[in-house]
Amino acid sequence: MANREKRVVILADAQTHMMPALAHEMARRNHNLVLGDAKDGLADELTALGAKVEVVLDTADQTKDDTIQKLVDRAKDAFGGFDSACIRTGVHGDGTILDSTPEDCQTQYEGNFRSAFYALQALLPPLVEQKSGQVVINTSASGLRPASFASIYSAFRAGANALVRCAGQTVGPYGVTVNATGTYAMDYPSFLHDVGADKDPERRKEVEAGVPVKRLCRPEEAAYFTASLLDGKNTFQTSQFFAIDGGWCFM
Repeated sequence: MANREKRVVILADAQTHMMPALAHEMARRNHNLVLGDAKDGLADELTALGAKVEVVLDTADQTKDDTIQKLVDRAKDAFGGFDSACIRTGVHGDGTILDSTPEDCQTQYEGNFRSAFYALQALLPPLVEQKSGQVVINTSASGLRPASFASIYSAFRAGANALVRCAGQTVGPYGVTVNATGTYAMDYPSFLHDVGADKDPERRKEVEAGVPVKRLCRPEEAAYFTASLLDGKNTFQTSQFFAIDGGWCFM
């Protein structure tokens, strides 16, 4: 940490998934935060926990090469830099290789691979310069376990995981770690909608039955795990992909 009163973490997309819970966990772990957008009321909740919070609006489109750079720039302006970052990338999409179109391929490439590329290019140079830092790119468990029902999505998630691993090996000598996490079966609105379980309790039971632990993941559980890759206390793990999926990848 470069002469900052607290460690600083960048979080993008702070609207949903595990990210609001991760923001809370990082505040509890004595961090100030730069948030890409933010769930209503989240900044006030974090301030009440003692954190200083900067919210950067209009950061949803991570297929633009300057989106994550906006967060890096705000961190520099407000706090003199940052120490860790978690970027939640991704555009959902399904379809087998027989169903998918060239347009589907382009959309999945931009949302699930190029977004990770842009994030790493924005985040890593300042961390390499200060010779410390931690980055987590959230991808998907389907990047480890091929999902034929979402072939293009799964393939580009796997590509992003490989890019993260290469990045971790590249910047490891500079004291910077880079890892990926990927969830499956998280109890949040988008996943429930995607699998048809948002309005059908029986469908939810079917999904839970397909997970070894027989339940969905709470966002707070994923946040706690991910925070341990960001809070400065675990700086040995790098170039890894961690599936937060209740064992789904290994069934």
